[in-house]
Amino acid sequence: MIRFGKKAAAVAAFSVMASMAFTGCSGSINSDEVVATVGGEEMTLGVANFYARFTQGQYETYLAGMMGTTAEEMWAQDAGDGSTYEESTKDGIMENLENMYLISQHAGEYGVSLTDEDEEAIAAAAEQFDADNSEEVKETVSGYRKDVEKVLELLTIQSKMYDPMREGVDEEVSDEEAAQKSMQYVFFSYTTTDDSGASVQLTDEEKEALLSTAQSFSDRAAAGEDMEALASEMGVEVQTGTFDSDSTTPNADLIAAADALTAEGEVTAPVETDNGIYVAKLTSLLDREATDAEKETIVEQRRSDQYNSLLEEWRDAADIKVKERVWKKVDFTYQGITITTPSEEDTSSDSGTDGAADNSTDGTAEE
Repeated sequence: MIRFGKKAAAVAAFSVMASMAFTGCSGSINSDEVVATVGGEEMTLGVANFYARFTQGQYETYLAGMMGTTAEEMWAQDAGDGSTYEESTKDGIMENLENMYLISQHAGEYGVSLTDEDEEAIAAAAEQFDADNSEEVKETVSGYRKDVEKVLELLTIQSKMYDPMREGVDEEVSDEEAAQKSMQYVFFSYTTTDDSGASVQLTDEEKEALLSTAQSFSDRAAAGEDMEALASEMGVEVQTGTFDSDSTTPNADLIAAADALTAEGEVTAPVETDNGIYVAKLTSLLDREATDAEKETIVEQRRSDQYNSLLEEWRDAADIKVKERVWKKVDFTYQGITITTPSEEDTSSDSGTDGAADNSTDGTAEE
């Protein structure tokens, strides 16, 4: 059973502390073997294995269950790009590790470093992990203190660099750039329910009749009748939404029709789709609340783009080499990892190691 105390997981940028149990043929690897070099800095197999095993545990514990499959079956599945899910996940893990090394190497440019409090938190977390786990467990996941501390250092610096790397973007966004319209709309579905509760598709004749109903709704709404009253009469529900020309929800054809309206109060003709018929009424050419929210989204996207652009710039400038022969030694199929939530008794006795924890959660958002 691999155990992490509550504060240690926070330092490691994971939201909850957990324990891990391994299955399969456990065995040791040479944790000092170099698996990659990033900008001239060596990454050991111990560091890569420890980070990979924790990530693997999260996938096997939570994702496999959601997919309704076993971990072994999940890792063997086609990821859709010609590789297995294991291969695709490991590629992502290695890229995350490379990025963390690069961020650490550029931290000085932003005046970012580990504080004494950070180092104390990392040391305490690694010490707790070391004390709570057997030699067999540590051999399996490369959970020795030097490897644990290195991973926690990388994650802590990454989290502290997250905001500085995103600062300085243009935060001015015009109404024109962020403009969001609003509408009311109804949907006449091609699916109905029979007496037994089963879903039934309308016949072609019934669809034609429904189109006539939708046309009547459109004509009467355009003439000024209340949408809610019409909807109640015709057995449909009025819904509201905000949109711009790039929106696709609830339906791209509906958005295109509503976006073509030029005055508030105008109503679309019936919009036929594969699943039913929409009719919409334009209620605002500039929805203030939605437009202001879109401005925040645009600024946030600029920050994310800058963060990712910096990473790409650093990756392009750095010499990054991965020893695939060594990296293949980290195998998910034959070495399973499962995370379990600790008991209250486990978490209540944790010592205070908050130093590096407070800044950790945002950093993982860009991984």
